[in-house]
Amino acid sequence: METPAATGSIKKIETKLAGVLLLEPRVFGDDRGFFLESYNERTFADIGIHDRFVQDNHSYSERNVIRGLHYQVGQPQGKLIRVITGEILDVALDLRRSSPTFGKWESFSLSGENKLMVWIPSGFAHGFRVASKTAHVLYKATNFYAPDEECTIAWNDSQLKIDWKMAGEPIVSAKDQGGVAFSKALTFD
Repeated sequence: METPAATGSIKKIETKLAGVLLLEPRVFGDDRGFFLESYNERTFADIGIHDRFVQDNHSYSERNVIRGLHYQVGQPQGKLIRVITGEILDVALDLRRSSPTFGKWESFSLSGENKLMVWIPSGFAHGFRVASKTAHVLYKATNFYAPDEECTIAWNDSQLKIDWKMAGEPIVSAKDQGGVAFSKALTFD
């Protein structure tokens, strides 16, 4: 079996949002299961991601849980998101005022089956909805969690019109229910 480092272990897919990348790792499977390289500093540098990751997070949620839209202003975080089991609809929202896609969002289906990952650089809000019965979501962050710097934009903001592809009633935390309108959100230069 070839090793991922010797063959190129990740495919970079551009998205509608500048800087946001959908990543498809090379999967080596056989009758025992599979192997994939979810992160390699050299490989990521080769595709243009030079950020240093300082924190790994693991989230478990049930169907129709919506988490987000979260971001930090004073200590912005880039995030590398992947799903171990289950499926989510992952959403990135551009908060960079100088960006041609400022105020635009894009969603991605990430699952344990498709093994896709999404890179969301700092300057974006991030959220997801669980589409399967349950989901385990892992994400690497480029900055430490700073509760005093965290901001939340309303997941159901009428200006953004995010299509969460709901199948049933959403389950949203009190914190996320208190998210501000996009028009009142702190943004990045």
